[in-house]
Amino acid sequence: MSKTGTLMHVRVPASTANLGPGFDTLGLALNMYTDVKVEPAEALELICEGAGAEFPAGPDHLAARVARLVLGHDRVRIEVNSEIPVSRGLGSSGSLAVAVAAACGADDPLSLVGLLEGHADNAAACVLGGFVTAAIVDGAVRVRRLPLDPELSFVAIIPQRELETKTARGAIPETVPHVDAVFNLGRMGLLIAGMADQSLLQPFAAEDRLHQQYRTELFPESVVVLRALTDAGALVSFWSGAGPTLIGVCPSTSVHAVRDAGATAMADQGLSGEAFVLDADLDGLTYL
Repeated sequence: MSKTGTLMHVRVPASTANLGPGFDTLGLALNMYTDVKVEPAEALELICEGAGAEFPAGPDHLAARVARLVLGHDRVRIEVNSEIPVSRGLGSSGSLAVAVAAACGADDPLSLVGLLEGHADNAAACVLGGFVTAAIVDGAVRVRRLPLDPELSFVAIIPQRELETKTARGAIPETVPHVDAVFNLGRMGLLIAGMADQSLLQPFAAEDRLHQQYRTELFPESVVVLRALTDAGALVSFWSGAGPTLIGVCPSTSVHAVRDAGATAMADQGLSGEAFVLDADLDGLTYL
């Protein structure tokens, strides 16, 4: 909703975060979207379609809570139409929060949502688009856009299984060995270089010792599916955020073979779900 109280309409992409070793620091926008319209109303009206429409549309809904944060009240009509599956590791809550904040006229949706979530990787990708690195420094969100090879495509294997971020984070120990921290730092540097130039990208660049190995007990089938993606031609594969979505990063020439291999591996593990070919979204938050 603009400062003059008229209708605002925004679109925000999905995001995949962590990308293996970049826990809570790396994000990538993908071309699945949440659309939000906000306009003044006498009382809260919340209309949700698409993914997440099954949740109660009341004052405790994330969209209503974000509206109150921005406006100080919820006397608005909010229309949400989302393609981004909920609790699948594709940044659905970050996308919705950014979209509502922006449509309510927030001056800085990125900082608002990044500080609200406690990490800014998803929100940064949603707002800026493309491949980003983000951190909260002295209470402020700091973001930088990173180079991304335009010939890269992405396969998303999305099981029909929810995995809440709170549960996935609960599986991670509070401290990790020094050697594991160094392991991730080295891999993250290699990953960033390879995302800029796919000729440098090799499977070990997405290896991780901070979160994926601990979360595997929540989704043991992921090991087989991730291997199937790289065996079929993905340059790297990793959990998307807190999962259970799995991502394969591919040359555009092999993306369909990787998608088919991932779908077959998912079915062979007794999982239902969907396999998508996606592109990076380079626009981020868009006012329509």
